Amino acid sequence: MTASPDLLRSVCEPLCSAAGLDLEALAVSPTGRRRRILLVVDRDGGVGLDECAELSRAVSDALDADDVMGDAPYTLEVSSPGVSRPLTLPRHWRRNAGRLVRVVLASGGEVTGRVVGADDDGADVDVDGRPRRLAYADVGKARIQVEFRRGVGDTDADGEE
Repeated sequence: MTASPDLLRSVCEPLCSAAGLDLEALAVSPTGRRRRILLVVDRDGGVGLDECAELSRAVSDALDADDVMGDAPYTLEVSSPGVSRPLTLPRHWRRNAGRLVRVVLASGGEVTGRVVGADDDGADVDVDGRPRRLAYADVGKARIQVEFRRGVGDTDADGEE
């Protein structure tokens, strides 16, 4: 018998918060005789390998100490979100300021532009040099677009080339 995702979340979320991280996703899946537990964490400024490793140790210790997984063997993976993660919360938009985003509108149609800023109600996007406000309620889907090469003179979120 293994723990439910809700029970795992109740163990993992406080550890993430204590580390200054947001638990963005938790998934449990069978992998042969083991269970694979995947934690996806993020914070403003991003998450590095050291933070993932520290959290992995803390979560593993907590799962073992509380016997949350019972006798079931498990593999724990702690990761930061990739660019394929959909932007669903205001913090996702805020953390991707300066990045190119493709938005499918709930009413139909698409918008591609650079995230300028975000607040609790919506995001400001630069679409071909023109500002556009996107209310989250109007967004059907939004994903960051991978840019392999930005043009000369383009700046990042900090205003640097």
